[in-house]
Amino acid sequence: MIGTVHRHPRWSHRSFDSPHDQGRPAMTDVSRSLTIDAGQTGIRALLRSADGRHDTFDFAGIRTDRALMPQLADVVKAVAATESGLSDDLGIRTLSAGISGFTQSDTDAAELRHLTHGLGVRDVFLAHDSVTSYLGALGDTPGAVIAVGTGVVTLAVGVGAVARVDGWGYLIADAGSGYWLGRAALDAVMRDYDGRGQVTALRDAVQKEFPNLETLYLELQADPARVSRIAAWSRSVTALADTDAVAAAICDAAAAELALSVRTGLERVGQSESDSPVIGGLGGVLRAPEIATRFERDLRVVWPAADIRFPTANGLDGAALLPNLPATSAVLSLVATARA
Repeated sequence: MIGTVHRHPRWSHRSFDSPHDQGRPAMTDVSRSLTIDAGQTGIRALLRSADGRHDTFDFAGIRTDRALMPQLADVVKAVAATESGLSDDLGIRTLSAGISGFTQSDTDAAELRHLTHGLGVRDVFLAHDSVTSYLGALGDTPGAVIAVGTGVVTLAVGVGAVARVDGWGYLIADAGSGYWLGRAALDAVMRDYDGRGQVTALRDAVQKEFPNLETLYLELQADPARVSRIAAWSRSVTALADTDAVAAAICDAAAAELALSVRTGLERVGQSESDSPVIGGLGGVLRAPEIATRFERDLRVVWPAADIRFPTANGLDGAALLPNLPATSAVLSLVATARA
């Protein structure tokens, strides 16, 4: 499942009390803790050791059509296998993860703790990756965060209320995501090919990989990695947005969907009446200015003074905060826990 392990050891002394992390709960000792950000495109794990050493590991993406806990257990075992001396006496004490496709259940956390107990794991904290993206971006404060990669999900947090919007998978939702953009590109290409739609430069881009467009759908249907493969065409959409009307229209539609999800989330948690709600945007899709600029423009139509941020924090930062959320946090209700 996990494929090749890529390890990136480093020493880090980053403090979670830095200005970037204002509003976040203070962290306790993170010695021998493992945090995981499990997305559909890739999984990243960060092991913090007692001596201050940080090692990161990269794996193939999570498969949402398979049981999630065994996949995470495989990640933990692969990390442990690279570390000498990890055992019941010197093991990974705390495990926290943000997971794409996760539906909260305390039994899931208990299952993962059982599957990894032999490695010394005592406490497990699990949440949907929308939760860890939120915490990584804004900490435990009110606002909304949208994370846009292969899929997309929005989490809004108010005073005592939380709301998740979208994140329902590529088959029926994930509006504005990388997959959504890529599929829209391929749809436009086939419309151009048939004569049902506008001529688009996206067709030339796609034909560099698929010279025979009539077999494109057969190749994609047979490819187990078709979701990430289709999502990769989002880069062609943004690259051509300045010169191709079809690509520009796809970017407009994607940004409108993303802004709608944020507005909906803020309304559901009672934050939409604020003159300047805090809104965070994360993920590879929003690193493209062709999407980010349109997204911000659409939001400022509603909130001209909105505090819109595109932070560099990620799901690993948020997952690291799961064990330390205060009892008063509205987000705590979305965290599944199993403790020794």
